[in-house]
Amino acid sequence: MRLFNFLLKDVTSKIEYYSRFSPSPMSIKQFLDFGRENACEKTSYVFLRKELAVRGANTMKEINLLPSDLRTQPSVKLVHSWYIQSFEELLNYEHRGPEDSRTLNDFLDTLVKIRNRHNDVVPTMAQGVIEYKQKFGFDPFISSNVQYFLDRFYTNRISFRMLINQHTLLFGDDRTTSHPKHIGGIDPSCNVPEVVKDAYETAKMLCEQYYMVAPELNIEEYNSKAPSKAIQVVYVPSHLFHMLFELFKNSMRAIVELHENSSAGLPPVKAMVTLGKEDLSIKISDRGGGVPLRKIDKLFSYMYSTAPTPSLEPGNGTQAAPLAGFGYGLPISRLYARYFQGDLNLYSMEGVGTDAVIYLKALSSESFERLPVFNKSAWRHYQTGPEADDWSNPSSDPRDAAKYKIK
Repeated sequence: MRLFNFLLKDVTSKIEYYSRFSPSPMSIKQFLDFGRENACEKTSYVFLRKELAVRGANTMKEINLLPSDLRTQPSVKLVHSWYIQSFEELLNYEHRGPEDSRTLNDFLDTLVKIRNRHNDVVPTMAQGVIEYKQKFGFDPFISSNVQYFLDRFYTNRISFRMLINQHTLLFGDDRTTSHPKHIGGIDPSCNVPEVVKDAYETAKMLCEQYYMVAPELNIEEYNSKAPSKAIQVVYVPSHLFHMLFELFKNSMRAIVELHENSSAGLPPVKAMVTLGKEDLSIKISDRGGGVPLRKIDKLFSYMYSTAPTPSLEPGNGTQAAPLAGFGYGLPISRLYARYFQGDLNLYSMEGVGTDAVIYLKALSSESFERLPVFNKSAWRHYQTGPEADDWSNPSSDPRDAAKYKIK
C-alpha cells in the first residue's frame, strides 16, 4: 500500500510539473516538411516524449476540475485511468536517450499501445455524461462546463492521435500500410472532391442498408486560383473524410425521413467545393426540412441529441441504427475543422433544408494546431457560476392587458 501511495504521489507531482508547460502547436506544413525532408526518428522521439506528456498533463488537470458528481461516474473514472496509465508509460522514457535503437523500438510499441488504449475514449466519455444525466438530471451550469471541457478534451485527443500517427506511420510498421504518396497521415495534394465522393459513397451505403434508399449526389467545383485545375490542398484526408461523412449521414437521414413517401422521389444532396486565396470551403446542402434557429446551437451540444441514446452494453442492438448515435458527430466534426484553424457552420431554413459549410485554410503554413492550454483562465472557467442574463425573457404566463384597466 505504501508503494502504491508513493507511486501515485510521484505521478501526481509529474502531472503538476508537465502541466506548467504549454503545448507546442505545429502547422501542417511543419508536419509535412519534417516527414518529407528531414524525418529523423531520434528527433521525433525527443520531441514526443515530452510533448505527449505535456498534452496529457494539461488534459488531466482539467479532468480534476470537473464537478465531482460527473468525475466519479464509472465511465469517466475509466477514461481518467487510461490517461494516468498512458502518462506513466511515457514517463518511462523521461531519462532514456535516443541513442539506443532498442529505446526507439520500445517507444514505438508504447505509442501503439497508448493509441489502442484510447480508441474508445469518445464513446466511453459520452457514456459517462449519460450516466451523470440519468442520475442527476440537467443543470445549465454543469452543461456549460461539460461543453467547455469536452471541446478541449476531444481537441486534445485529436492532437494526441495526430502526433502518434505521424510517428508510427513514418517510423513504425504502420508505414507499410500507409498510402505511398502520403507523408505520415498527410496528403500533400489531397483531392478534395474525391474525398467528398468517397464520404458520400460510404454514407450512401449505410443509408441504403437502413432505409433501403438513398439520395443522389450533385457536386460542383470552383477553383478561383487555377480554374482549369483540380481543387487540392495539403491536409489530413482522414480528418476531412470524418467531417464529410458525418454531414452526409445527417443530410441523408433528414431527406429520406421527410421524402420517403413522396411521389416525386428523393431530392439530391448537393456539394459545392470552392478554393480561394485564403479558404477552401465545402458546402453540403439538403432539402431535408431544416431545423428551427433555436436548435442550431443544441446540435453542437454534447448534452443534446436528436437521435435515441445508444448504450455501450454488449448485445444491445446498437448496430441496427447506423445513422444515429450519441449526438457527438457534429460537435466533434467541428473540432476536426477547428483543429487546423478552420471551422464548421450550419445554416438552416426550417421547412426547407440545411446548408453545412466546412472552412479549411487554403495555405498549409497557416494551418496551425489549435490546442487547449491549462492555465488560470481555464481554471476560472470551471469555478465561475453562470451570470444573470442581461436581456429580457418572456414570461411563461403572459399578462392579459384586457384585465388591467385604468380606473
